[in-house]
Amino acid sequence: MIKIETVLDILKKDGLFHEIIDQGHYHYNCSEVVFDSISYDSRKVKEGTLFFAKGAAFKKEYLLSAISQGLSWYVAEQDYEVGIPVIVVNDIKKVMSLIAMEFYGNPQEKLKILAFTGTKGKTTAAYFAYNILAQGHHPAMLSTMNTTLDGKTFFKSALTTPESIDLFDMMAQAVHNGRTHLIMEVSSQAYLVKRVYGLTFDVGVFLNISPDHIGPIEHPSFEDYFYHKRLLMENSRAVVINSDMDHFSVLKEQVEHQEHDFYGSQSSNQIQNSKAFSFSATGKLAGDYDIQLIGHFNQENAVAAGLACLRLGASIADVKKGIATTRVPGRMEVLTQKNGAKVFIDYAHNGDSLKKLISVVETHQTGKIALVLGSTGNKGESRRKDFGLLLNQHPEIQVFLTADDPNYEDPMAIADEISSYISHPVVKIADREQAIKTAMAITNQEIDAVIIAGKGADCYQIVQGKKEDYPGDAAIAERYL
Repeated sequence: MIKIETVLDILKKDGLFHEIIDQGHYHYNCSEVVFDSISYDSRKVKEGTLFFAKGAAFKKEYLLSAISQGLSWYVAEQDYEVGIPVIVVNDIKKVMSLIAMEFYGNPQEKLKILAFTGTKGKTTAAYFAYNILAQGHHPAMLSTMNTTLDGKTFFKSALTTPESIDLFDMMAQAVHNGRTHLIMEVSSQAYLVKRVYGLTFDVGVFLNISPDHIGPIEHPSFEDYFYHKRLLMENSRAVVINSDMDHFSVLKEQVEHQEHDFYGSQSSNQIQNSKAFSFSATGKLAGDYDIQLIGHFNQENAVAAGLACLRLGASIADVKKGIATTRVPGRMEVLTQKNGAKVFIDYAHNGDSLKKLISVVETHQTGKIALVLGSTGNKGESRRKDFGLLLNQHPEIQVFLTADDPNYEDPMAIADEISSYISHPVVKIADREQAIKTAMAITNQEIDAVIIAGKGADCYQIVQGKKEDYPGDAAIAERYL
């Protein structure tokens, strides 16, 4: 529950309050107004709800519908003139976050919070951290792949970083469930639309940066994308940063006066003796490590998670055991066909992550390589050119272009766009299962490999704005082993 007096105090303190307009219909005593629920979804309101009218697509009709369900107060950046009082504010997204914190009892103060950002690797690093902290603590995790608030039940999140009201609700549930730590992925979008406004993280980790999420409904430029990624560093008590990432010098200067750890070649925390399933580390994590996820970049993610968890109470023994036991659905999963050829399933869904994935596979498999790939519709359009230019440099790979969440676009039109940058022949098959089956059929010996990139463990295809059931790349590949 939250009193309107508290709401107004929070808003005024942050300079967000503009005015209350009651349209002459109400004569209220502020001390008597109390809200027992908060919502930004007009379908989830009742008497006693404080409703937030947010979003460029918000319509007056949503409010009228909510009023018919008993709504008597709302918060907005304008007066919709619907006959009930409105608290007018100058930034509804900031307001939602601050009020949600208070409404749910400031759960962020009862958890040690670790956040990962980066163009790629957030989910893998989060899984490493979860398994490390699970050795001696009670972590919760908010991840693109799997979310758990009790350490027992897991579910998939709709967003990388949930809306602020959902986020603090989840945090409160984690506290109620006896969780001591929270690991979460923080996207650039989370800062762009202020889902984590006012939240300070105990440790923030920056894994890497490369152009992504640039388009009409996302970031207008790389500079804007990078700026919003860097806000995590600004809002963390301590930070961990990859010294080999692009633009590291900018970050190094930014965190100069913060508690920090760097890892990679420009630090004392380095990876040595790297093999497929083991590596050694120097510096704070000095020692030998077993790892199930192949690829140097996965070892980097493990080191990043280990350094962060040391700051949150984990021991070196916890780090070693956590890294050794980590597997991630859809991240470098490896299957073996009856003829010995390998099938690699990975979420790689931008040019940089695909480049690293190909490099890892070619290190271990020296024969024929087939690649199944698509690109999402209505988002991340720049990836198509990135994929095409990259694959143009790999004429040895047989490319099968197919659907990957085409949404409102034609998957074959997306395939045509990718292939326009490739000078050697490619195969285009709209049906993803058929593309996987066809690709697997051309590999026939132990040194051969099929790479299925993009969807990872996702068991759906986004078509015409809706999620359609899809068995998942691993399940399909298993049918044709």
